[in-house]
Amino acid sequence: MRILILGGSTEASVLARTLAGDPRFLPILSLAGRTAAPVLPPVAVRIGGFGGVAGLAEWLRAERIAAVVNATHPFAARISDNAVAAAGITATPLLRVLRPAWTPTAGDAWQEVPDMAAAARALGPVPRRVLLTVGRQDLAPFAAAPQHFYLVRSVDPPPAETLPPRAQVIAARGPFAEAAERTLLRDHAIGVLVTKNAGGSATRGKLDAARAGGVKVVMVARPPPAAGATVADTAGAMEWLDHLHGAWRGV
Repeated sequence: MRILILGGSTEASVLARTLAGDPRFLPILSLAGRTAAPVLPPVAVRIGGFGGVAGLAEWLRAERIAAVVNATHPFAARISDNAVAAAGITATPLLRVLRPAWTPTAGDAWQEVPDMAAAARALGPVPRRVLLTVGRQDLAPFAAAPQHFYLVRSVDPPPAETLPPRAQVIAARGPFAEAAERTLLRDHAIGVLVTKNAGGSATRGKLDAARAGGVKVVMVARPPPAAGATVADTAGAMEWLDHLHGAWRGV
């Protein structure tokens, strides 16, 4: 059974590795190509876009894909919407793997904002030292707040022209432990953390460190989820695929 996994998340990698050892399935992992050296599981991998809804629908037909598992990042709204549309056109079963969002706990100092422009405004007019962990694609709005110092953490270094005027870059790949995050916040005298509500455990440590250190968090809310069946983790995806495989074989 040929399965397309739309990847870019921890869940996608775990699912691909799980399916790699299951003779019932032939998984193909699709990555957008935004990370220069992704850690790849032992399955077939394609890198790059599909060419919109029509291109994805044609690819699903040409590759005889029996099901699509959308395990992209919670903020990957465009490919998620395209997957819904293409699956509808081709009558291909589609599942969204969407890990739960983070929620504040006692002692957290969060300010939730709807987008990056609002996050930049939320920093205020007084110069501050900011840890920015929003990804390379979302740095432009912070150029409008040049009074702040930004410690930018990204898997790959962003192009220099996309950085705010006062920025220092740390190239690093998670997971990040809370103890290390506390040290990072302290050593750089960070007063504000700006991040997306990605959920999951790999980067949760920065939120725990911020709470412990009294650091304010500007949290960018997730886009509305795409329509369709959704599970929270890889175990849920495997249960869905098990059921689908039984139906596919006529059991």
